[in-house]
Amino acid sequence: MIDKTWRSAAEAVADIPDGASLAVGGFGLSGNPIALIEALLAQGTSDLSIVSNNCGVDDWGLGILLNAKRIRKMTSSYVGENKEFERQFLSGELELELTPQGTLAEKLRAGGSGIAAFYTQTGVGTQVAEGGLPRRYAADGSIAVASPVKDVRSFDVSGTPRDYVLEEAIVTDFALVHALKGDRHGNLVFNKSARNFNPLAAMAGRVCVAQVEELVEPGELEADSIHLPGIYVHRIVEVGSDIEKRIERRTVSVAQAAAREMPEGA
Repeated sequence: MIDKTWRSAAEAVADIPDGASLAVGGFGLSGNPIALIEALLAQGTSDLSIVSNNCGVDDWGLGILLNAKRIRKMTSSYVGENKEFERQFLSGELELELTPQGTLAEKLRAGGSGIAAFYTQTGVGTQVAEGGLPRRYAADGSIAVASPVKDVRSFDVSGTPRDYVLEEAIVTDFALVHALKGDRHGNLVFNKSARNFNPLAAMAGRVCVAQVEELVEPGELEADSIHLPGIYVHRIVEVGSDIEKRIERRTVSVAQAAAREMPEGA
């Protein structure tokens, strides 16, 4: 029987070297593989090139690697919740390949599907296609590295010619993902919104490491409920259901807020 389980997060990521490229699941703080991220931090891995929708917040998710200056480059679609991310980028300490969200998702999916590149309308007529977007700033604030010009072609779609921009797929050395359940063969089930970028990141990694809240035996997962087949997953670590999960912005209605402020027994 194929058994892909590892005893700990530390052991599962121990061979990730300095300079590695990683695809990391999560959207905001939902579905972050925090145990694997913390294990990377503890072992001192640095000079990382990471592909993820965002970079967590200042003190959680990928933000803990960023704060420790372990990340050389981020490929992301959103950076607005992390002040340290902004600071490092504008100061020239961090390279950023800013990518439209749907395009980023498809670049990961394509990489995992063996597709080298694809054409999309997203970005046509903007600097995404025309180049010149800052990727790294110099210390004096000038642009040290800019995005390149991308190929744009016209295709006849439903009888109408339209321009499309060429986007290359993404394949990384490793992938780190979080799932609700997994079996020893690597089949994974994600919980609601935590499904987000996790399956796509898993597909794009040459070696995928998954942390799961619950590990079950092969055959216990209903076949039709499996979100990602085990062929994409190489290592599984059980982290338990009580693992800490944070919320970026907790918002409630005015009525709920007033009720919370009301004295007990009032």
